[in-house]
Amino acid sequence: MLGKGNHYDDAVVIRVNETTTLVQTVDFFTPVVDDPYWYGRIAAANSLSDVYAMGGRPLTAMNIVCFPTRSLGPKLLAEILRGGQEALALARAALAGGHTVEDPEPKFGLAVTGLVDPDKVTYKGGLQPGDQLYLTKPIGTGVLTTAHKRDLVDAESLQTAIEWMAQLNDMPGAIMVELGCRAATDVTGYSLLGHAMEMARASELQLEIEADAVPLLPQARELRALGAFPGGSAANRAWLEKSGQLSFDDGVADDLRDLFCDAQTSGGLLLGLPEPNDFVERMRAAGRCAWRIGSVVRGVPGLRVTAGS
Repeated sequence: MLGKGNHYDDAVVIRVNETTTLVQTVDFFTPVVDDPYWYGRIAAANSLSDVYAMGGRPLTAMNIVCFPTRSLGPKLLAEILRGGQEALALARAALAGGHTVEDPEPKFGLAVTGLVDPDKVTYKGGLQPGDQLYLTKPIGTGVLTTAHKRDLVDAESLQTAIEWMAQLNDMPGAIMVELGCRAATDVTGYSLLGHAMEMARASELQLEIEADAVPLLPQARELRALGAFPGGSAANRAWLEKSGQLSFDDGVADDLRDLFCDAQTSGGLLLGLPEPNDFVERMRAAGRCAWRIGSVVRGVPGLRVTAGS
């Protein structure tokens, strides 16, 4: 097994021989949206994301399914699996099988095997002083999905969040490797700041994040103001602040502090690249988005969130 000697990485990297190196991961979760097709798409995209975060490309996947077929019937399950299959088709990865068990609560995800160049693996601990930090999806899916459960969000804003969650991290993963990226992760349940903290600790450096540069989903701030803030997101903020390794400048609004700790589902990649680079421009040329949100500096490992420019 290859690695940087820490437990933070998103997937395991295994050198089989001189020409073959595998990257392997597994992930599954309960439904985050009502539509079974979109649930399948999102869960599959989320599972594939760990391979992209390590600089690899998925090769095969196996379904992991827990489902109450006796009470919900096979049609809903078929839609979930259709969504997962379409995500795999977009990733050009083969569905190699899977396993299903009867369970009172639906759960779906994938065990994914991919290939990676052993000299280009993007470990969380690979950041260097002077690297610029980039994010490839906006923040706020935890708030939006919680608001949906409380009938607080409009259909258009919810669909925007769903499509962001279903988007693969394939393009940013490929472009970052071409540009010499040494460190990346995908932003999921531990939030933007939680996963940034993992990178800071693994790299033994300080990350400075500019609050006004972080992209947010439509209505995220408004819905947070209405109380649509998940318990997991509140827990993220609590442990980050208790760590003693997170500081907020006075100009950072309290609602943004919450949102940066919001638990994400199938979020974007958070990655570091040396300057100069044209990552944002290449992403736009490919029809995708990316935002520069901060930088890496020498100092006590941890995070500093500034108000920005």
